Amino acid sequence: MKSSIKKIISAVLIAAICVFAAGCGSSNDSKGDQAKKEIKVGVTAGPHAEIMDEVAKEASKQGITIKVVEFNDYVQPDKALAEKDLDMNSYQHQPYLDNIVKKQGLKLTSVGKTILMPMAVYSHKYKSLDEVAPGSKVTIPNDPSNGARALLLLQQAGLIKLKNGDSIEASVADITENPKNLQFVELDAAQTPRSLDDTDIACVNTNYAIPAGLNPKKDSILVESIESPYACVFAVRQGDENNETYKKVVQIYQSEAIKKFINDKYQGTILPAF
Repeated sequence: MKSSIKKIISAVLIAAICVFAAGCGSSNDSKGDQAKKEIKVGVTAGPHAEIMDEVAKEASKQGITIKVVEFNDYVQPDKALAEKDLDMNSYQHQPYLDNIVKKQGLKLTSVGKTILMPMAVYSHKYKSLDEVAPGSKVTIPNDPSNGARALLLLQQAGLIKLKNGDSIEASVADITENPKNLQFVELDAAQTPRSLDDTDIACVNTNYAIPAGLNPKKDSILVESIESPYACVFAVRQGDENNETYKKVVQIYQSEAIKKFINDKYQGTILPAF
């Protein structure tokens, strides 16, 4: 009888220990999410990827492994982040992110500024804006936020006027004055540099201009000013804003070492926004 009682007590104790151990495992997993030391960061090819590679080197010194995942468009990095295929991304400016959140309902938010990549106007035909002829074809990005950005830049140049002069939601339909009867061609942002052989001028994002051999400081006929609201940002899923590892990655990006790398490598064509 005593032997049976001892067996029952032993079984109960073992079960209790197992439950306790399982509970501890669950708690550790939760803490592991916060202290995650290996993360995937989505970027677009070009400067964003180059800078993030440098950030990854600095992060490795602090025990954080960053896997840099490159994309060739503006759509997939946010989709991949929302679907948890990425932990963070670093490629888009704030107005673009705001538009994605508003239009597509993705639960994403920004957690820190990165760089300003000024949009610029290029031409293989003209050397100045004064030369732009009536009826010229103008390429602008076809996504809403970058399309609006291009139109605001053209308005700054005096080529057009928009219904709401400073709206970051402007579209071609909002053009109220177009004295040179410019013809607008809307393309994926990544394709705008290639359009220069077929159109007269093109508004090109710097991260696509540089890989195409275009320098916004030297080759453009108009470049966006430093006061632009289009600074790029880190994005994470809503609820991850306080993840300690993600916060540390932002701190590393905004360090003096990375600022020096940006200034030395891009010589003022890309600017630290922090």
